[in-house]
Amino acid sequence: MGLTDWYIKTMVGMQTSSGSPTESDTTANQILDVAEAHIQRRGYNAVSYGDLADELDLTTTAIHYHFPAKADLGQALVRRYRRQSSQTRAALVDQHEALRERLVQYVELFSGILEDGGLCLCGILAADAETLPDKVQRETQRFFAEQEDWLTTIIGADSSGGAGLQGCPSPRDTARVLLAAVEGAMLTTPHRDPETYTDTLRRLIDSIVT
Repeated sequence: MGLTDWYIKTMVGMQTSSGSPTESDTTANQILDVAEAHIQRRGYNAVSYGDLADELDLTTTAIHYHFPAKADLGQALVRRYRRQSSQTRAALVDQHEALRERLVQYVELFSGILEDGGLCLCGILAADAETLPDKVQRETQRFFAEQEDWLTTIIGADSSGGAGLQGCPSPRDTARVLLAAVEGAMLTTPHRDPETYTDTLRRLIDSIVT
């Protein structure tokens, strides 16, 4: 289960209580859903409005109505991805008290993306950083900063006081190593196999939480 699936589950009750989305909102979200799936598999620069229009049976004009420029689409997409991630991380903290389990479930989120045949949206955007519009770059950087801050907080709050990695003098240093491994292993794991990916990261977690 990836970030989007987690977000949908946690938001269903909120949508029910706040009323149904408008047709315009629904179309915009459908565009974002399809754009996310395509970018996670092919990269930002390989996806066009024509690709999205074909899959959604829309005109490119209809997509431009919601997102006038591709940079607007990219910015909205990453903002939504950040919001989903924030909701999901909050749920992990609420549902699990132990640091090990929080970290394992965090890794499972990214493993779920591999199961769906894609890569972390912001990980793949970071690979295109030099060619991304400025506002998409900024949103992508904010995603990684938020992940690092969250990991730093939960590692630093570990009640055992022994969480960390040799050579990493602070929780933030450990968080940076873990985040780099979470993102990097998505690219380097043979055949992008989710089980191998998860096993690799569990070994790192075992070193962090002794």
